[in-house]
Amino acid sequence: DHMKDISKRFEANPLLKPADLRASREGLQIACLLNPGAFQFQGRTWLIVRVAERPVQKDGLISFPVLRSGNIQIMEIPLDDPELNAKDPRVINYKGNDYLTTLSHLRLLCSDDGIHFYEPAGYPLIHGEGTLQSFGVEDCRVSFLDNKYHLTFTAVSENGVGVGLKTTADWKTFKSHGLMLPPHNKDCAIFEERINGYYYALHRPSSVDIGGNYIWIARSPDGIHWGDHKCIIRTRKDAWDSARVGAGAAPVRTEKGWLEIYHGANEQHQYCLGAFLLDLNDPSKVLARTEDPIMIPSADYELSGFFGNVVFTNGHIVEPDGDTLTLYYGASDEFVCGARFSIKEICSLLKPDHD
Repeated sequence: DHMKDISKRFEANPLLKPADLRASREGLQIACLLNPGAFQFQGRTWLIVRVAERPVQKDGLISFPVLRSGNIQIMEIPLDDPELNAKDPRVINYKGNDYLTTLSHLRLLCSDDGIHFYEPAGYPLIHGEGTLQSFGVEDCRVSFLDNKYHLTFTAVSENGVGVGLKTTADWKTFKSHGLMLPPHNKDCAIFEERINGYYYALHRPSSVDIGGNYIWIARSPDGIHWGDHKCIIRTRKDAWDSARVGAGAAPVRTEKGWLEIYHGANEQHQYCLGAFLLDLNDPSKVLARTEDPIMIPSADYELSGFFGNVVFTNGHIVEPDGDTLTLYYGASDEFVCGARFSIKEICSLLKPDHD
């Protein structure tokens, strides 16, 4: 295998596992910790972790939580019910309707060293709100611009998977901006500065019949209304990113362009990380892309877990040296981990894009 993994994984990995946190309420247990957003606030490193919960499972039954008008209801279905399809550990179908096996909320943790994280007092959990988030909120990306933090996250309901937007300055009070992009869409990262007066965001609409799961870019005059959509990164046949691609966190400004770390998956549902480079003045122009992944599931905590063979990121911190990228990532849909990269080394692997 000629692919090389250039990450330096934290020796302390996994940094967080389900047993490290307490469930949000009685009767639920944490099944998985996933895909944290990362940011700096008050001189510390913070993660906004996706916490997926479900009831303690009983023999012969599958039970899962659903939000109904702000309250969690538990549904229980006998495993031998002929109208139940429970083959996928993440999604089940019952009587023609899809349900998630877990309900996710977002939880804030902070750290003085970027390695040891704890839950600070006085900060709220972010739960789903309203009919468009009845199956929870997931995979939050955090971008800082206009003196506030912009949270883009996956909003899940029986109507589909869309992108929600909230803003905050203090992480205690939040302004909700509803659904920023309608279903089916996810993996949305807002650039951390305006370009020629416009806000820009990467996003990932999903197509079943024509097209595929490709990365798109959009722009906005005000950060609320998004348009001028362009498809910029597509899957590559027979490659590590053949089945789907999606953006990680906000791109990093480098001399040569906007550097974006993204995930790709193949038909075997193996998730790896790669990178691409966008033009500084017109980020809808792709300049280059890595051929091979920069990170491949290989540690035991990445190979086996709730949904194994997965590394997935939507949060990173650029360290003060300007070259070290500390990447926080979800491993096998269960653990939160960290790894370090050199931005220069990632850039050295970029190949001019001839798509």
